[in-house]
Amino acid sequence: MTNPSNSDQHEQSPAERYAAFQREKPYPMLKDFAGLYGFELDDFQVRACQEIESGRGVLVAAPTGSGKTIVGEFAIHLALQTGRKAFYTTPIKALSNQKFHDLVKRYGADNVGLLTGDNVVNSEAPVVVMTTEVLRNMLYAGSRTLLGLGYVVMDEVHYLADRMRGAVWEEVIIHLPESVTLVSLSATVSNAEEFGEWLETVRGETTTILEEKRPVPLFQHVMVGRRLLDLFASSDVDASAGFVKEGAPVNDELTRIARDDWASTRLMRDRRSPRKGKPGSSKNPRSVGNGRRVWIPSRVDVVERLDREGLLPAIMFIFSRAGCDAGVSQLVQANVRLTTAAERDEIFARVEEASRSLPEEDLHVLGYHEFLDGLTRGIAAHHAGLLPAFKQVVEELFQEGLVKVVFATETLALGINMPARTVVIEKLSKWNGETHADLTPGEYTQLTGRAGRRGLDIEGHGVVLYQPGMNPREVAGLASTRTYPLRSSFRPSYNMAVNLVHQFGRERSRALLEQSFAQFQADRAVVGLARQVQKAEEALDGYRDAAHCHVGDFMQYAGLRRQISDLEKGAARERRQDRREDAIASLGKLRPGDVIHVPAGKFSGLAVVIDPGSSGDEPRPYVVTADRQARRLAPMDFPVPVESIGRLRLPKSFNGRNPAQRRELANALKSRADSFDAPAARRQKQRDSFSDTPTDREIARLRAELKAHPCHQCPEREDHARWAERYFKLERDTETLKRRVENRTNTVARTFDRVCDVLTALGYLDGDTVTAEGGHLRRIYTDMDLVAAEAIREGLFDDLTPSELASVLSALVFEARRADDASSPKMPGGRVRPVLGELVKVWGRLDALERDHKLDFLREPDMGFAWAAWRWAEGDDLDDVLMVTGLSAGDFVRWMKQLLDLCGQVADAAGDSPLRDTARTAARQLKRGVIAYSVLAE
Repeated sequence: MTNPSNSDQHEQSPAERYAAFQREKPYPMLKDFAGLYGFELDDFQVRACQEIESGRGVLVAAPTGSGKTIVGEFAIHLALQTGRKAFYTTPIKALSNQKFHDLVKRYGADNVGLLTGDNVVNSEAPVVVMTTEVLRNMLYAGSRTLLGLGYVVMDEVHYLADRMRGAVWEEVIIHLPESVTLVSLSATVSNAEEFGEWLETVRGETTTILEEKRPVPLFQHVMVGRRLLDLFASSDVDASAGFVKEGAPVNDELTRIARDDWASTRLMRDRRSPRKGKPGSSKNPRSVGNGRRVWIPSRVDVVERLDREGLLPAIMFIFSRAGCDAGVSQLVQANVRLTTAAERDEIFARVEEASRSLPEEDLHVLGYHEFLDGLTRGIAAHHAGLLPAFKQVVEELFQEGLVKVVFATETLALGINMPARTVVIEKLSKWNGETHADLTPGEYTQLTGRAGRRGLDIEGHGVVLYQPGMNPREVAGLASTRTYPLRSSFRPSYNMAVNLVHQFGRERSRALLEQSFAQFQADRAVVGLARQVQKAEEALDGYRDAAHCHVGDFMQYAGLRRQISDLEKGAARERRQDRREDAIASLGKLRPGDVIHVPAGKFSGLAVVIDPGSSGDEPRPYVVTADRQARRLAPMDFPVPVESIGRLRLPKSFNGRNPAQRRELANALKSRADSFDAPAARRQKQRDSFSDTPTDREIARLRAELKAHPCHQCPEREDHARWAERYFKLERDTETLKRRVENRTNTVARTFDRVCDVLTALGYLDGDTVTAEGGHLRRIYTDMDLVAAEAIREGLFDDLTPSELASVLSALVFEARRADDASSPKMPGGRVRPVLGELVKVWGRLDALERDHKLDFLREPDMGFAWAAWRWAEGDDLDDVLMVTGLSAGDFVRWMKQLLDLCGQVADAAGDSPLRDTARTAARQLKRGVIAYSVLAE
């Protein structure tokens, strides 16, 4: 009898046997780590952890909620077991805070630290959670905290595509010591392999692990009125995939509803009376001709239906802060309650505890009681305008299942750990700051990816609300397209340049920047262009051979023909332009009664001028022709200059609409035609066509050379000429390709050179040396770094009080959400206004210098927060500040925290000077009340 195990082994392919060996290969660290969890790790998690234990870096690209962070936690486990340090980095402070609390629960407070700029907790711990900016700054400063670093986990690494802060990720990846193992965790992107190749190029051995299967299947729906319909028709759609395969059939009922909606809308429009109130008109634009209505579900309808179906908790994405707040209000007004009495008591106690440190007088201003009312019902909003402390409470209560519905903007999708059973998207378009833009497949996937809680739900649900004019096939296209490419946003900044040059010198810095993902992507594009150039050059050789002539060098002969053709075309264009100008000038000289010869157009021939029509930009003479036509002619009827060749007496009060008067004038014109100097007009035309310019003489010389060339007499001359023309056309196209290659190559390094040239012109750099002035710039990381450094150098901040300094610095961090928000802002008194004026002048000079060097980094300072910063630093109540500025509490706190960061940077950049003390005092004055609480809460 055959041994089954031997038989199975014999039937396995070599690849299967190797995979089995890898699974059975002892990984002692992974075995210990897996034992810490109450569930079996997924295959992609195991493979990634095995790679890390084997000493290789990894890039893990997997859907939201699939458990990528397990891989990062294994790197932390390895660090602790081997006596090395591990850094866990995230793109935003909220994520860092969340991860810090998670790791403290697992490894204890002594082993975990936090660095976010605002908070420093146990910074020398073996495991430190931080924002990516903090790690970048540590690398430039050569911080001792980096000693013993073995692993860096970069969570949400796809964030390097972010236009504002994405470059920080690439800086960290490039500058980390080679001894550090990099663990990169990314959402599903369509070019993960490309990103993995770049990581291997700059970091050494790196394994890319892709996972497109979701741990919880995702089903897609459209809600029409109170009906919840499946988006796809096929029951065998793979809901476990990260995306549905393209071409999956759409639900026929949805298609029919959309078709009927479109048809009834047309019918309603046809029936509607143009006059208000006339029979047949409709006050409700959604009424349809056959008596049916397509209801747009209200937010209350949506929540009640999801509750009945057991599809809560849910996140409802509404792409406006006001819409999110309105959603909570609408449910509260409808007396919707989604919590039990015990849950309400628990929520109330948790919120009271979390807000205990908030000043009592600020609670009303912050909308605390309305916030608490919604929470105890299981309803909340989540957006950037919400106080950070309130957002944190919402996140914690939602994760624990106490809050059932959250109305959120898309910022929640950035990586905050808030999975739901259901995700609802209210509209498939959003305001991007300039226009209402449709959601991209990547954005749609990122939003719906939060549906389905691992370990809690057997399936997740994505719901789109039906809107008038919706095309179900377009919705299906969003749900079935894997197009979320990662594109680098990297570009060298002024602060980056001085730090790089200080650490490595200019040439080495340039070489380092050429290792960026931006340059890698550009170079890959160059490869394709270079291949096209190579093919074109091979074809050029073939065309040259085909044009070979036994009589002589035909390419030389063809070159002469090409030269003559180009010169003639150029000369013709010049003549046309000259003649047009001369012709318009000649029309301006015409007088009533002049007889002219119209040279072109439908009414060419003899005509008598009734009105020269010279009052406009271009003369348009009104004439009567010999054919009795009265017409106003256009400049195009006069391609050459015209002159009077005689005169006729015009009847008084001539009317061109009178047939008898036209006939009489036309007869007089024809009767005297022979007496008019038509031959003189022809001679004028001949003189106009003759010229003896340098171009004409060069054409004549080349024609003589062409006729003397041996190939001119070749009987196959025109056959050879056709191949030569193909050669010249392809040569022009090839030169264009070469220019594109040249423009793409070294794009990052060229930008770095321009940045260095600006810094050299300002005296911040001197070759490979960072000057004392450049030293100030090394400490300033805001996007307005150069403006701040120049202001410090020029002493603009020196005589300001702490409150005035806070007000002035706010112009370098604040940016109004809309252009009209910044119009005529309220301004403090004292020295703030004149110093802000000087600050704008500094920006203006730098802006002109940037334009000279083909750069555009710096924006104009925005004064919209100056009054709020000044009053807060002076000790005003939160209610007074918010009432005047119109800012939400969340916006106020966010801008104030950025201002706090800049005050600290200015203090560091100022060195041992009075400005350092002023900046630190300004920071202390700002860090009070809700601001101090928000910093501590994080």
